[in-house]
Amino acid sequence: MNQQSATIPTVLERLRSTRALTLALAEPLSDADATIQPFDDASPAKWHLAHTTWFFETFVLRDHQRGYRPFDERFAYLFNSYYETEGERHPRPRRGMLSRPTLDEVRSWRTHVDAALEQILPTLGRSAIELVELGIHHEQQHQELFLTDILATFAANPVEPAYGSLAPNNGSDVAAMTFREGRSGIVQAGARALGFAFDAERPRHDVLLHPHAIADRLVTNGEWRDFMENGGYRDPALWLSEGWAWVCRERVTAPLYWREDGTSFTLGGRRDIDWAAPVSHVSYFEADAFARWAGARLPTEFEWEAFAADKDASAGNQLDEAGAVAPRAGERLFGDVWNWTQSAFAPYPGFKTANGAVGEYNGKFMCGQFVLKGASCATPRGHSRASYRNFFPPHSRWQFTGVRLARDC
Repeated sequence: MNQQSATIPTVLERLRSTRALTLALAEPLSDADATIQPFDDASPAKWHLAHTTWFFETFVLRDHQRGYRPFDERFAYLFNSYYETEGERHPRPRRGMLSRPTLDEVRSWRTHVDAALEQILPTLGRSAIELVELGIHHEQQHQELFLTDILATFAANPVEPAYGSLAPNNGSDVAAMTFREGRSGIVQAGARALGFAFDAERPRHDVLLHPHAIADRLVTNGEWRDFMENGGYRDPALWLSEGWAWVCRERVTAPLYWREDGTSFTLGGRRDIDWAAPVSHVSYFEADAFARWAGARLPTEFEWEAFAADKDASAGNQLDEAGAVAPRAGERLFGDVWNWTQSAFAPYPGFKTANGAVGEYNGKFMCGQFVLKGASCATPRGHSRASYRNFFPPHSRWQFTGVRLARDC
């Protein structure tokens, strides 16, 4: 059996399960829930279902199935995200104005595209199979965005509806934070040649690490409360200049979704803050200020990657099935919240974008973004790895983002 025929059943199984999970995530939502957009950077749930379908229809079916006709020609304009090569598109800030197509119509489109993908998959060559694999990982990214965006959507509603139910807070004690010595000297970073990875994770290359140590656990909500009570949001000496301007302009005094009454809004509705759980929904600016207050710093992406190289990336609190998720107390390297690093999202030595529209996937965003490592409670299990490079602008905090400290030795 050749490599391609051995791969197709696995790809088909993963395609089916990924597409099914996206539908299951949308099951609790009404058409109205799935249509609205809380702010420009977030997208409606319906748009996520549609855009991931557009990706497969455009880059796989259109280019690799002879005679394929799009389900609806108008959808290309509505559900392209940022692919300039694919032409004009609906403005991102106005995605929440798309009352049509309905959620049911988007589901019908997904069914149509899924049937066509299953039919064509056994006939595809290696390059097309790689596009399907890219589409699967792309949809997994949107599954996480789906949950964080619906959280933002419901948080903007004064009624504060719950997306689903969450287990009670465990109220466990937190062990004192300790620091473990990281690798130093010349190490290799980036994804290996075999196996799936996004283009920004390659090529694998040498980096020099100076002696350092990394915390054995994430910063907790309780520790963040100490930072707040100690005047952390009022002391400009702790903040980068741009960060302090952001704090003042946006009047930031706590992590996103927190209230002064000791509650936070979650996918399970408003709940008492679990002080033992990792702090979440903090920006790079906040993470950097906290690290400085704590007498530490944020790790570089290469320190973090070397620290995680021999760890199980599929372990920890990550997304296994549809439903509400939240960070939980415990010592885990992957899961719960993405870890901010001090590293700018920049190309590795020898990085080259792919040919065609898919070359726009990562490379053109390598400006003004910071790398996050690990995974979160909303990351589909098996999606991440030590070399994975998530990235967001430094003010972003509607994702499940948190803090793991580092310090020099």
